[in-house]
This record gives sequence, C-alpha cells and structure tokens, in this order.
Amino acid sequence: MGIIILGIESSCDDTAAAVLRDGKILSNVVASQDVHRQYGGVVPEVASRAHHENIVPVVDLALKNAGVKKQDLSAVAFTRGPGLIGSLIVGTSFAKALALALGIPLLDVHHMQAHVLAHFAEAPVPNFPFLCLTVSGGHTQIVLVKNHLDMEVLGTTIDDAAGEAFDKTGKLLGLDYPAGPLIDQLAQTGQPVFDFPEPQVPGLNFSFSGLKTSILYFLREKSKAQPGFVEANLADICASVQDRIVSILLKKLRKAARQTGIKEIAIAGGVSANSGLRAGLEKMGEAEGWSTYIPAFEFCTDNAAMIAVTGYFKFLNGDFAGQDVAPTARMEF
Repeated sequence: MGIIILGIESSCDDTAAAVLRDGKILSNVVASQDVHRQYGGVVPEVASRAHHENIVPVVDLALKNAGVKKQDLSAVAFTRGPGLIGSLIVGTSFAKALALALGIPLLDVHHMQAHVLAHFAEAPVPNFPFLCLTVSGGHTQIVLVKNHLDMEVLGTTIDDAAGEAFDKTGKLLGLDYPAGPLIDQLAQTGQPVFDFPEPQVPGLNFSFSGLKTSILYFLREKSKAQPGFVEANLADICASVQDRIVSILLKKLRKAARQTGIKEIAIAGGVSANSGLRAGLEKMGEAEGWSTYIPAFEFCTDNAAMIAVTGYFKFLNGDFAGQDVAPTARMEF
C-alpha cells in the first residue's frame, strides 16, 4: 500500500486537497473563490465561509481521483499557518477531525516551507543545498534550503511583498483582482519604456512600498498632464512595472547566490508563475552558470500537493502534531 498522505490547504481563498503515495502525487484538486473579485481583494469572512462549503467535496474528489479510500490514508497533512486565521481554522479542524476518526497521525505544515518543497512534487528536483526565491502576495523571501526540513531565510521583505505590489498597481490601473496575471498578460504586448526607481535596501532584504508610491505619483502626474494616458499606454506601463519588480527580485537572488557560492537556484510561490520572472531566471541562470528550477504552474499558486509533499517528509522524520495543535496567522519559518 505504501505511505499515503492526504494534504489539505486552506490558508487564504483556495480550498485544496491532494493525495500522495510514497512521494508521488496521485491527485491535486483546487476550488477557487471568484467571489472576491468584486471586492478587489480577499474578504476573510467570505473566504472562511466558502472553505466550509468546499472542503468536504474537494477532499472527496481528491480521494476519488487518486483511487484511494480514506481508510487507506497513513496520515493527514494540513496548513497550520501563516494565513487568514478563519480560513486556517476550517482546514485545521477538518484535518484534526479526520485524523482522529481514522486513528492516524497529523502533520502540521508551514505554508511557505511547502512552497519551497513544491519542487519535490515532480522531477527534476534541486540538489541540496539550494537557494529558493519564494514570492507570493504576502511573502518575498530568499531561502537557503539545506535539506527537506532544514531551511534558513537569508532575506525577506521589510514592508510589502512582490505580489502585493502587482495587485496594488493593478488597482491603480483599474484592473480586476487578482491583477498579477493580468499585468503579466498585458506586459507581453508592451515595452518597458518607463523607468521606475529601484529601492536601495542593504543586504538581501526587499522593499516594495517605495516602488508602489512612485507608480502612484507617476500615474497621477501623467494622467493630469495627458488625460487618457493610462488607457493609451496600459501595456507599456504593465511591462515597465513588471520589468522593475523582476529586476529587484533577480538582483537580490544573484547577490545571494554569489555570497553563498550556491548554483542550484529555484523560485516558488504564486509570483513564480509570472512569465517575466521565469524568463528572467533562465536568462540569469545561463549567464551565472546556475542550474535553475521552475515549478509547473499548478504548483506555483496555493495548492495541496505541496502540503502533501511536505507532510510526507515530516512523516518520514516522525515529526507529528498532536490533537492540541492550533492554527496561527503568523508563523515562524
């Protein structure tokens, strides 16, 4: 039968479940919540209520797609944090109840560590040690990955995350939420002709608040001097914003690689689906002599496959959680 792990992810607005057997993903199901689009961002209370509605059918479908019965499960892995506390409570409560009913172990998973380990959902996998640039709506980090369960954050954002910079820029441009994929799509038809400033942050840390402010002032001034400026230059604005965000991310990653001497380089998280970042990493990797690793699109955004993978390595290590485990909105890496 092997080791069969059910993974559950509910940190934000996607309800996801996946089944893994002996390290191989058998199913990966995600139910997204389009309702937040009308609000221009995720509404926590709405998200938690939707998780209540989705979690049972999503888990049921994941088991059916994998050809696995719940009685076959070896353990249940779930996202403990970080994330929206109401959403996390739903996933945690379900995982605890299912594990208790089946008499099997619980595996609590750190959401950002799971993004890193998404690289082990399919081949090729990075060799240890490797550096992983993890970028999402709430986090931007450079992580030194020593082994599956030993990671160290070398650099992080001191204010806003890269994904947040994309989304808030999109709001200024009048784009729907989430704006990141829309900016990426528009950028592919434009040119980075507008030069936005690059923050001067020491070390390996990031900052995006200043960039957001400069974009705001730029759009105000141009629109005041030339009505209809945004509409007439939308693709070029998107290309320019994306080009600057990607350059900020990759320059810091290159600095980390040179400082550590590590040439195994990966990206992860929702923003790793961005075409500019993916192309930029490959180009920089060729110039620097790196071996680069880019996850498949289905493993970039929030998904349960990465939770199941992380749970699998914790299972092998005997790192189980008790029934007293509680979710946490903020969680140490």
